[in-house]
Amino acid sequence: MGKVLLLLLLILILSTASSPLVFSYNVPAIFTFGDSIFDAGNNHFLKNCTAQADFPPYGSSFFHHPTGRFTNGRTVADFISQFIGLDLQKPYLQARTEVVNGTQKNYPSNGINFASAGSGVLRETNKDMGVIPIQDQLEQFQTLAQQNDIDPKLVQQSLFFFESGSNDVFNYFLPFVTPTLDPDSYVQAMLTEAANYLDTVCKLGARRIAVFGLGPVGCVPARSLLPGAPTDRCFGKMNLMVKTYNRGLESLVMAIPIKYPGAVGIYGAVYDVVQRLRALSKHYGFLDVSNACCGDGILNGMMQCGQEGYKLCPDPNQYLFWDYFHPSEHTYKLISKALWDGKRFQIRPINLKTLANLAVSV
Repeated sequence: MGKVLLLLLLILILSTASSPLVFSYNVPAIFTFGDSIFDAGNNHFLKNCTAQADFPPYGSSFFHHPTGRFTNGRTVADFISQFIGLDLQKPYLQARTEVVNGTQKNYPSNGINFASAGSGVLRETNKDMGVIPIQDQLEQFQTLAQQNDIDPKLVQQSLFFFESGSNDVFNYFLPFVTPTLDPDSYVQAMLTEAANYLDTVCKLGARRIAVFGLGPVGCVPARSLLPGAPTDRCFGKMNLMVKTYNRGLESLVMAIPIKYPGAVGIYGAVYDVVQRLRALSKHYGFLDVSNACCGDGILNGMMQCGQEGYKLCPDPNQYLFWDYFHPSEHTYKLISKALWDGKRFQIRPINLKTLANLAVSV
C-alpha cells in the first residue's frame, strides 16, 4: 500500500511539473504595447477617451464583468501569461494610480500592459478619440525604466509584446479622410514608427521581443461601415496593405539580433494563423467566421457591442469575431496556442515557449 501511495505521489509531482500553468519558465514579467487587441483596461482610466469597452457584455464569458478588454474574455497577452504561470498584467494607468495614491508601494513585478484601444503606430491615428499612441506608451515605459521604477534586470529577463497597426490601416479607407500618401508610402511611415519602438526598447535593455503581425483586417465585420467595401468577401485592398506591413515587420524583427547582439526577436504570423482558422472553421469549432457575435446591422458590424439595440449570439465560442473589430476569446485562445508552441509557418524563428525557456544573461 505504501509503495502504491509513493508511486501515485511521484506521478502527481511529475504531472504538475509538466503543467503549462506552473512557473517553470525563465520569464518573470511581460510588458505589452499595442491597441485593442491587447488593451487590458487602460482606456477606462482616460476620462476623455471615447474608445471604451467598460460596459456589458464585454468580459462576460471569463471575468463575468467588463474589464476594459475588447472581447468577451481573455486576450492573447492573458493566455500567454497563464501558459507561463504569471498573474495577468495590470493596465499601466491602473498601476500608476495605485502607486500614486499609496495603495501599492511599487509597480508590479509581473509586468505592465501599456496597450490602448484605438491607437496606432502613427501618432495621428484616432487622436480625436483620446487614445494613447504607441509613442506615448513607449514614453511611459521609458520613464519608469529611467527612474528605476522597473528593475533593469527585470527588463532584461522579461518578454516584450508588440502589436499595432490595424487602426492605421482601417482608417486609411475611411470615407471622410483623404490620404496624403499612397498605400506603400503610408505603410512605410508605419514601419518607421515600428522600427523606432524596437530600437528604443532594445536600447532600454529588452532582450526577448515578440512582434505580432496584423490579422486580416480586411475581414473584420466593421468593413460594412466603409462605402465600397465588399460584405460577401474580405476587403482585398485592405488586406494587401496588411500583408505589405507584415512583411516589413518581419524584416525588422529578423534584424534585431544583428543590431543588438544578445537580443532575440520573434515574429508571430497572426494573419496566416487566422486565415487557417477561417479556412478550417468547422475543425476549430466555428459556425460563423464572417459575422460578429455581438452588434447589429450588416455582418453585425455596424454597431459596437453593448450599444443600445445590439444583438448577442447564443454562444460566442462559435464565432470568430466577438464584435465588429475584435476576435472572440475562443479565437484568441487558438491564436495563443499557435504562437505559444506553433511551427515556423505560425511563429518564427522560434515559438514563444522556446523563447520563454531561453536563458538570458544579465
